Amino acid sequence: MALREQLQKDWYSILGAGPSDSLTDLKRKYQRLVLLYHPDKQSTDVPAGEVEARMQRFIEIDRAWKILGNEETKKEYDLQRREYELTQGWPVDAQVSLGDMAWNHKAPCLKCGKNTSPV
Repeated sequence: MALREQLQKDWYSILGAGPSDSLTDLKRKYQRLVLLYHPDKQSTDVPAGEVEARMQRFIEIDRAWKILGNEETKKEYDLQRREYELTQGWPVDAQVSLGDMAWNHKAPCLKCGKNTSPV
């Protein structure tokens, strides 16, 4: 799975968990969801579309557990996720025009302390 796709998916929300949950909590939530969505546990009177949707959900739950169930891959995912979030907050190469900036003419100059208003 590509890194960008992996980071765009919130594996924690798929398990109904958060980054601060312990490995034991993650495992408990994973096991509960697996029992709920496992293909062998589905009733036979479910419509075909619902069966396919539940199968996709089961696959996502399994992927989430493969990433978050191992301490090393969880740590790597958390670091990559944090790095991705930081780069999305403000692009380093963004251009800001002077019109976008606010200027307070009544405030004193921060460098020399003199009044900067144009009299």
